[in-house]
Parts: sequence; C-alpha cells; structure tokens
Amino acid sequence: MTRLLVPDMFGVMAIAGVVMTGLAMFSDLGFKPNVVQSKRGSDPVFLNTTWVTQILRGLLLWCFALVASLVIHFANHAGIVPKGSVYADPNLPLVIAILSIAAVVGGFESTKLLEAARNMLLSRIAWIEVVTQIAALLCMIGWAFIDRSIWALVAASVCSATLRTILSHTWLPGVSNRWQWDNTAFREIFNFGKWIFASSILGFFVNSGDRLLLSSFVDSSVLGVYAIAFLIYSSIEQVLTRIINDVSLPALSEVARQRRADLKSSYYRFHVVIGSLAYFCSGILMTSGVGLVHLLYDRRYEQAGSMLEILSVTMIAVPFRLATQSFLALGVPHLLSAVISIRLATLFVATPIGFHLFGLFGALWAIVLSHFAYLPMIILYNVRHRIFDMRTELSLLPIVAAGMILGRVVAAILGHYQ
Repeated sequence: MTRLLVPDMFGVMAIAGVVMTGLAMFSDLGFKPNVVQSKRGSDPVFLNTTWVTQILRGLLLWCFALVASLVIHFANHAGIVPKGSVYADPNLPLVIAILSIAAVVGGFESTKLLEAARNMLLSRIAWIEVVTQIAALLCMIGWAFIDRSIWALVAASVCSATLRTILSHTWLPGVSNRWQWDNTAFREIFNFGKWIFASSILGFFVNSGDRLLLSSFVDSSVLGVYAIAFLIYSSIEQVLTRIINDVSLPALSEVARQRRADLKSSYYRFHVVIGSLAYFCSGILMTSGVGLVHLLYDRRYEQAGSMLEILSVTMIAVPFRLATQSFLALGVPHLLSAVISIRLATLFVATPIGFHLFGLFGALWAIVLSHFAYLPMIILYNVRHRIFDMRTELSLLPIVAAGMILGRVVAAILGHYQ
C-alpha cells in the first residue's frame, strides 16, 4: 500500500482513526470484560441487554463523529487549525464522517463474540479476525489499483466492520440476539462499566496521545512516516496485547472466582511467556529497525527505521499490562484509572518539552518515557495484592540482550543484500 499511496494519506488516516477510537473509548462500558467476569455472562437476558446497549452506543458514536467532522471543517475554514498540520488537510473531515459508518455497523455485532471470549473459544474468534482482515486487505488493494486515493483505506475499514458483524452472527455458537431490555442487567453493566469508562477515556489519550501531539507539531507526510513505524511496532505489540486481553483475562477471572490463592502462580505463567516474547522482539527491533524498513519500504519512508528502533524500547513495558487484567479479574477496575493517569501526565508534559528541546526524536523519547512512568505504581499494586515476584522479573531481562544480538546479525544480513 505504501507503493500505491503517498505518505500524506497514511497521516490523515492515522488521525481519522484516532478520532474514531477516541469517540469509541469515550463511550466504552467494557462489554467484553463485563460478560467475561459476570456471573450472568451466559444469561440471554443479560446478553440481549448488552446487545441493545451496544447498538445505541454505535448510533451515538456516529452522531458524535459527524459533529467532530463538522467542527474540524469549520475550524479549518476559520483559520483556527495550525496551517501545515494534519488537521488542516481538507480530506480529514469527510474521512471521519465516512469512517463513522463502521461504528454503526459494529454496534450490531453479536454478543456471541463476547460469549466466545468468556468460554475461551479463541480459534473461532481468530478465524473471524483472519477472514475480516484478508477481506479488508483485498478491498483496499483492489480499490487502490482503480483509484489511488485515501478512500481505499476508508473502504477497507468499512468492509472489515461489515464482514465482522455478519460473521459474529453466523460463525459462532451462543445466544442469538433479539431486542430485549432488563433494567437490572443494565445497572450491572453500567456499575462495572463506569470504571472501564473512566479508564478508557484516560486510555485513549495514553494510547493515541502520541499521534494527537505529533500531528500538531509535524505535517501529514511526517506523521504518515511515523504511522508506518508505529504500524510495525504495534503489529507485534497488538499480538501480545490480544493474548493478554483474550486469554489471560478469562483465565485469571476463573482463578479469582474459584482459587484466589493460585492467582500469583497463574499470573506468572502468563507473565513469563509474554515477557519473554516482548523482551526478545524489543531487542531485535532496537538493532534491526533501520535495516528492516530499508528492506520493506522505499526512500520516502527511510526515517521510519530510526523511529521504529526508538519505539521498540516501549515493548519492554508491555508484559506489565497483564497486571491490569488481574485488577479486572479481582473486581477492582478503578485501579486502572490510577495507573493510566501517571502515564497520561508524563506523555502530555514530556512530549511537548522533548519536541521543543530536541525536535522530533526528542518527542519520540518522551513517548517512550511515558510507557515506563507508571511501572512503579503497577509494581506497588502487585505487591499489595501479593502477585509480585522480583526473582522472576529480573530473570527475564537478559532476553532483551539476546534479542539485540540477534538484531545486529539480522541488520548485518539485511545490509549485505541491499
């Protein structure tokens, strides 16, 4: 796609995606963790109430997205938006408006997906993910060959949401949804979800704050290059995050309900696996990012290599996200807000300072710093809940060095053939 489209389009799409993600997280009631941890998670009445709430939320997202697109459009015409920034791109408002269709369609996803997560039917979920991503890719490439515009990226997103919704109703076992409302079920959803809601608002700014801030400092072309570096990094980070969210949360929730004393040992079974993968991949990318980007992309994206090597450092902090799932399993989701607040404050204070003092790469190192700022609080909460083992944590660190050595070898091989 980088050979069919120009960097500016990826920059605009990155910000449009951030806007839609922000709207989604600002209305997040945590349907998935709600169904996974609730004793009523298999109750048809509870699931149907969840489905109706989900649909109403999708319609609300659509309305807010249209408002956001109009605000950006008129702000641009009024000269309020900084010239040369991504927000000044004339395509951005319409892209957001069309992308909002995917939010409406996604609201109709069957709660069979949530039941599958609760029952750990991971292969079924994985097949849906694979099929929808392949369909989106084919849609994107086909559109781009006919019309090399940003609408190829937008069409792929709408295609993915539509197919995922259809497959959620047809490929999975579970309760077939119908329009049903139960006040007791909604109160349970809301009471648990209000803490998820608070954490999601903070989480949005934490997870998307890098692009929100950088888009104010650089133009769409530079942000598009950063989006490529972020894409490579996040392709690994999201695999690890999916394991944490889809596998560890149901498992730890079951342990917390049945055998609370076994939570620490169960926690570290996951932590060792995730930590080993994260540390090894982080080390490899730290020393081979430049060579990897040279191999995969043309010279317009050359700077993404250095960006990738810096971003890869943040992968060392990924295993500690497992602790947030243990908080949900223990029924104390409010701890998430305290943890995320630390990272958020660091990100929004350090990034502008880093950019002002050292330019783009100063801002990138500030983004990296924000990923580590909340680790002391994570460790403190883990100690309080007796799920921390210093010896195991330290024993995993040499894996980073092993990854860096292999990354050097990979970089040398890539350099030899270029």
